[in-house]
Amino acid sequence: MHSSSLLPDPAVYQPDTLDLNTDEKAADYWFKCFRDMVAKFAKVAVKSQEEDQTATQRAEQFQAAYLQRLEEHQRNVPVNKGKVILGTSELLKLNETLLRRYGFADPWLRQKRLENASAMARLKQRLQELDALADEDTRWTELVRGVLAGNMFDWGAQAISNILEQDSNFGLHSALDRIEKRPWLLDNLDSWLNRLKGEPHKCAVVFVDNSGVDVVLGVLPFVRGLLKRGTKVLLCANSEPALNDVTSEELRSLLDDCSRECEVLEQAWSQGQLLVYANGQTSPCLDMRTLPKELCDAIAANETDLLVIEGMGRALHTNLNARFGCETLKLAVIKNKWLAKYLGGEDMFAVVCKFEPAAPS
Repeated sequence: MHSSSLLPDPAVYQPDTLDLNTDEKAADYWFKCFRDMVAKFAKVAVKSQEEDQTATQRAEQFQAAYLQRLEEHQRNVPVNKGKVILGTSELLKLNETLLRRYGFADPWLRQKRLENASAMARLKQRLQELDALADEDTRWTELVRGVLAGNMFDWGAQAISNILEQDSNFGLHSALDRIEKRPWLLDNLDSWLNRLKGEPHKCAVVFVDNSGVDVVLGVLPFVRGLLKRGTKVLLCANSEPALNDVTSEELRSLLDDCSRECEVLEQAWSQGQLLVYANGQTSPCLDMRTLPKELCDAIAANETDLLVIEGMGRALHTNLNARFGCETLKLAVIKNKWLAKYLGGEDMFAVVCKFEPAAPS
């Protein structure tokens, strides 16, 4: 276990936001939610291997195994109450573990490739739109909104997959129209804009989420904004596939392609001002205690002073309440009505934009 310099005290770090063993309302909601979700994932798994005669049977086995484990977790709630934390991260991780066990290494692969290609074709235009905004605050507000809107493109969220299945033209601009208007549910945007008037950060470590619109049209323009300020950027993506999240391997090849569309990215990518690391995770969540040594070393060596965590799995299901050893920006759109209400929001697509100073060491 490698703890990076981002954690002031690894012993007190608790990534999970919810504990289903002690929070009855949360347990009622999420156990049902995961039961419904696994049926959908089984369908995706079959579709990803249509040419394989055994796919349907394996997907059924995956679903049965998942439901059985879910039952066990639910039965053990009274036993584990107050002893073991059961976060939604555990149930999301279980999904990926069992998909692999039954021979579905990356069910969303085809989807990811389509979405990456389609988003890449729009990158240049998006950068031109952003560069046309002369006012610094307006531009950074739009960069943050872009990350949030990009984060809507998440096939793991029922509400979104419904929209994407029904409307093939749903793109970044449609998403920008759908996210909550300010003031957001958690809104520290003004503090972030204020911080940008000060010294540039030395190095930012950015944990990314979904493929396609999210990473290409949301995160990369934001990262380019940091690079233009002279900040070095370490982009961290999943070590293994999880839902439609981009993997570090996919991200490297995406950057080869995207850097052809933009000089700033091209220069940073070729000169090592922009680097990609695997984050050691095999699920859509993020546990900072399990970052690979290589990444921890890079975080320390580059004197990282900004942490950016994006997306529901990494910034809401995990890390929402965790404090870190450097300035932290957590960005996510809540694509789940129950969770939005639980966190005090009204709106389905409520926004979390949480900017925090470094925790005292």
